[in-house]
Amino acid sequence: MTSQTSRAPVSQSPSQPPILLREQVGDIAVLTLNRPSTRNSLSEGLIAALTAQLRHIHDDASVRAVVIAASGKAFSAGHDIKELTGRRSDADRGRAYFAEIMTACSTMMQTIVHLPKPVVAAVQGIATAAGCQLVATCDLAIASEAATFATPGVDIGLFCSTPMVALTRNIPRKQAMEMLLTGEPISATTARDIGLVNHVVPAGHERDAAIKLARKVARKSAHTIRIGKRAFYRQAEMSLAEAYRYAAEVMTENMMARDAEEGIGAFIEKREPKWQDK
Repeated sequence: MTSQTSRAPVSQSPSQPPILLREQVGDIAVLTLNRPSTRNSLSEGLIAALTAQLRHIHDDASVRAVVIAASGKAFSAGHDIKELTGRRSDADRGRAYFAEIMTACSTMMQTIVHLPKPVVAAVQGIATAAGCQLVATCDLAIASEAATFATPGVDIGLFCSTPMVALTRNIPRKQAMEMLLTGEPISATTARDIGLVNHVVPAGHERDAAIKLARKVARKSAHTIRIGKRAFYRQAEMSLAEAYRYAAEVMTENMMARDAEEGIGAFIEKREPKWQDK
């Protein structure tokens, strides 16, 4: 595994900085939300840029894991409310545009779930509304001690319905309902305790910790990780009997993979496995 690091903007405009940065740290792709002046709100452009990068990474064999980080003090404050409000003057009062943005954001979240590689969030500050949804959607999450999480839409008359989808698939119902109904923020420690994030680290260390966690997974067989991630999300939507039936089928197919044969052989022979990712 190489330790080489390269950093480049996803897109460059002569008049403004890129809204999304991509950095290659060995075989880890670090995607950095780069709208700090708007607390990294998920604008139409940022949603599109992040979706495009994730789709590009899908089949990029040089990337074995992804970290989503953010510039500035906030991870993401959710949707760009000013951008949305600006369409109130449309003939339909913005209905078509609102539907377009919500669908685009939902597609982006599902692109993370369907990516055959682990995605780790590195949360340095506030993650609210769709920003909290983004953290919940990632497979794993590291939070700074300074991070806070909230779904405060209810405070402005807008229930966080789409963030609710990811949130309720991460944490117990009572805690999810409290966040959604009160809009009150929770600390990084509470987020860890209820299962929204995996680990809490000192402020300023969350990015490195996320990359370290991503590397742990990247060392495994990419074929096995792809099988496992897909199965994890599919079985979660099934009944108990259906989940076991499906999982048994997955295990059977997995046993036939070259990497499973190699991994089991290496375990028995007490040596390091040599993955071929197939």
